[in-house]
Amino acid sequence: MIRLSTPLGAEVLDLHAGDRVLLSGTIYTARDEAHLKIQKDGFPFDPAGAVLYHCGPVVDTKRNVIVAAGPTTSARMNGLTAPMIDAGVRALIGKGGMSAEVREILSGRGVYFAFTGGCAALAASCMELVACHYPELGMAEAVWEIRVRDMPLVVGIDAHGGDLFADVACEVRERYTKLPL
Repeated sequence: MIRLSTPLGAEVLDLHAGDRVLLSGTIYTARDEAHLKIQKDGFPFDPAGAVLYHCGPVVDTKRNVIVAAGPTTSARMNGLTAPMIDAGVRALIGKGGMSAEVREILSGRGVYFAFTGGCAALAASCMELVACHYPELGMAEAVWEIRVRDMPLVVGIDAHGGDLFADVACEVRERYTKLPL
């Protein structure tokens, strides 16, 4: 198990697809609308070494706590990712993998961490709410600043072109072609 703390630096370039990581520090939720708002109005935080979590958390705003924070499908952000990485974001967290284009964008620059879908309560259990940016976007689309402690992740796409999701898709295609029809 590899322990990492934000902001992330060049240490992420040593990770390989399949490595297990415990992440601590500050992360920021960002779904489609947040990506678009950031591109239009700028980052409400320093993107250098930042980690974006593709997530629309459920937040109890009266108690100021995160109730559930499961990942959303990262492929929705494929076309919105380049400006984030260009600005210095070092890692993305989500589910389901991302495109070959994003794999190329991450090459030599960053990583994509996978977090298992359906584990929203587990994710929330290691999180502390810090702030909300762009609240006008609504709960699911706002940028939530969150402090995490030992968030369990798997490197899904590394900075060397390794991609667990592409590997599985390739293996499935191979097995399918061998099936008797």
